[in-house]
Parts: sequence; C-alpha cells; structure tokens
Amino acid sequence: MRPELLSALAALTTGIYVLTVREGERRHGMSSSWATQVSGDPPLLGVAVDRAHLTHGVIERTRRFALNVVGAKAKHVEDYFYSAAGARPDNLAPLAWEDGPTGLPLLLDAMAALECHVVTAHGAGSHTLFVAAIEHVTWRGADRPLTSQDLEYVYVGGVVKRS
Repeated sequence: MRPELLSALAALTTGIYVLTVREGERRHGMSSSWATQVSGDPPLLGVAVDRAHLTHGVIERTRRFALNVVGAKAKHVEDYFYSAAGARPDNLAPLAWEDGPTGLPLLLDAMAALECHVVTAHGAGSHTLFVAAIEHVTWRGADRPLTSQDLEYVYVGGVVKRS
C-alpha cells in the first residue's frame, strides 16, 4: 500500500468493537473497527469481516452476531483481542461474558452490546459487508467509546503500528 494511502486510511476515525458469535456451544469473538450504522429506518448496522477470519464463517452460517461497543475504561478488552491469545478459537474463555436474550455471547466489560441478525451480505474485496437488523440492545452504562485514535496501531486491511 502506498505510504500516502496508508496514512490517509489510518487517519479515518473508527470505533473499536468486538464482534461475538455463537455456533452451537462454540462462542468466539474478534476485534472489529469496520462497523457503522447504515440505516435509521429501520436501524441497521454494517460490519465488514475478513473472509479468512473464523468469525466470518460463523456469521455466514448462523446469520447472527453481537456488536460489543468497547469503552475507554475497557481498553484491556481490545488489548486482549489484539494479542496472540485473542486469535484462539476458544478466545472468550478468559473474559467475563454472558449469553444475551438471543443466545449470543455479550462481553460484560463492553459499554453496550447490540444483538443482530443479518439481512443481507455483500462481497467487498477481501471482506464481506454484513448488513444486520438489531434484535436486542444491552446498555451497561456511560463511558467514552474507544476509537482507533486511542490505539498505537490501526487496522487498514492489516495491522499497522502508528509512527
């Protein structure tokens, strides 16, 4: 990637989230910064997930995910998913979580969690853009959402350290 393009993409401010999924008794999560609201009526979210990631296959098969909003007070959650331990298939085991009303795992340290079902999916280069309707919201309290500008690295299709 050209340096000026990399710098421009790294300057885009994005929220820091954890997508959690469930397939049978298996629960998994991944750090995600490519998520946004895409419609107000009805309220819809869009999340871009790398096709090579374990979470992608689970969302494709189950058509469901939870978007956990990471607050500044819970930066340790993002740090965990950025670490090698976060890449394991059973990666929710060390974290505090509970099953939400729809059965999806919700992180207890997240400031909010939105349980969603996919209404459409679109190929987008190396990723799939899943557009989803919100089934249930869990609000755990006020915090400032963590953003990509709070981190020493940024994801632009690969993780890049800030200089």
